[in-house]
Amino acid sequence: MGDAAGYFVRKATGLVRAWSAFDAFVYAFFSVNFVTLGMYIMSFAPFVPQGHLLPAAIITGIFVTFLVLVYGGLIATMPRAGGDYVWQSRILGGGIAFVLAVTGWWFILWHWVPIYGNILSVQFFAPLLATVGRGDLAQWFSTPSGIFVSSLILVAFVSYYIAIGMEGYARIQKFCFWGGIVALGVVLLLLLIGTQGQFQQAFNREAARLFGASGDAYAQTIEASRKYGFTPPPFGAMPLGPSILLIPMVVFYLLWPNWGATLYGEVRGASDYRRVVGGMFWGLWITVALSVVFFLLVAKTMGWEFYLAANSNYWATIYTPDTAPKLAVPLWPYPALLAGWLVDSRIFQVIVLGLMSLWFWGWSGTVFLSSTRVIFAAAFDRVLPEWAAQVSPRSHVPTGALLLMVAPSIVVSALYSYYPGFATYTLDATLVIAVTYLGSVVAATILPWRRPRLYGASPVARYKVAGVPLITVAGVVTVVFLAFNLWKWVTDATYGV
Repeated sequence: MGDAAGYFVRKATGLVRAWSAFDAFVYAFFSVNFVTLGMYIMSFAPFVPQGHLLPAAIITGIFVTFLVLVYGGLIATMPRAGGDYVWQSRILGGGIAFVLAVTGWWFILWHWVPIYGNILSVQFFAPLLATVGRGDLAQWFSTPSGIFVSSLILVAFVSYYIAIGMEGYARIQKFCFWGGIVALGVVLLLLLIGTQGQFQQAFNREAARLFGASGDAYAQTIEASRKYGFTPPPFGAMPLGPSILLIPMVVFYLLWPNWGATLYGEVRGASDYRRVVGGMFWGLWITVALSVVFFLLVAKTMGWEFYLAANSNYWATIYTPDTAPKLAVPLWPYPALLAGWLVDSRIFQVIVLGLMSLWFWGWSGTVFLSSTRVIFAAAFDRVLPEWAAQVSPRSHVPTGALLLMVAPSIVVSALYSYYPGFATYTLDATLVIAVTYLGSVVAATILPWRRPRLYGASPVARYKVAGVPLITVAGVVTVVFLAFNLWKWVTDATYGV
């Protein structure tokens, strides 16, 4: 840290190391959120008809591990609040660092707010209201006004969540973590002990009771998908080539174990390379393991063909409403809602949905928290106005930076909800952040030669592969991986970017 200190003109930031390594792990685990981001993006799998989510998730996990090694090295070398901006400005130069950090951690996160709001609608408000018999209100939350209201609720909660400080944030985060784990355990247990026949019966019962469907709604869902033009492949069909084409979708939830990198100036033990890598690594791979278990249990109990058909039918109503099949259940097919139907009890179903929402509330702060530290770091360097680096003496929160996230995000959410065509801009949300990551990965790759004294004094310098710095080897692999995804997003309309 002695050599690193020479790269920082101003020493005291006003921030404190309030988080433990476990707090950082939970943040990483929530960032690659299996429920909110994972279940949501999995529902888009029918857009790559022959691809399979299981190999796509495993392959993505392997490549993102190299990203973890790179970011772990950067954190251990310069454990400062601001992450990508700090590293890029000290290795590549201030101009490129400011452009990449401002776009990737500030401006584009405004666009993530309505995405979070939409997820809150389809995973909390809509299923909960439908369960208590208010299907009309449930469907309203899928309208522009419903999504805007969800976004406002999100902004209000997250503003409080972050304003109470890192210690308070960690307490709420841990409560949501343990409560969410219990809820997911219940959902997976239901899928484990249930049979496909029981699920089909439960689906037909609830489709009729809640939405007035008639006949075998389960079988009708699969048949409607076939008539629409999508024939779901069996679970055992896992062709490698088409599955690789799902990776640019799967990274929507697996690319973010390093999301807390901007916060490591406030994490105890941030200079310990193995500890830092361990938190991100386990956050990533526990999520990958949960994904694999989920796929297996869905195939066993819901039926893989039904799962894909239900998702295909739902998205058809969004993107091709004129030719879309009629839905027996006119809601996004939330797996927790469907699994809860295996127990014919409204109280039980409401409790499960309420506990599963902890995955959202614990994760919700990620939309602003990491970004505030990037804004703070830029202001601390006097690139942004001094007031943006103002830190509350009581909570040690950069309040100016938080304001710069909150106010514009409300405007963007309104545009997303009410201005035709604006929502398409949010499709670039993952791409823009990946470009920022690419800048940091390039910086890490050349770090041993660009800043030899800084690198030599860091704990990562001892790790080499055949005499080549590990951070460089991991960096090259990550550059190739990110370049592949960027290429597919830009050139293939399947991904909607």
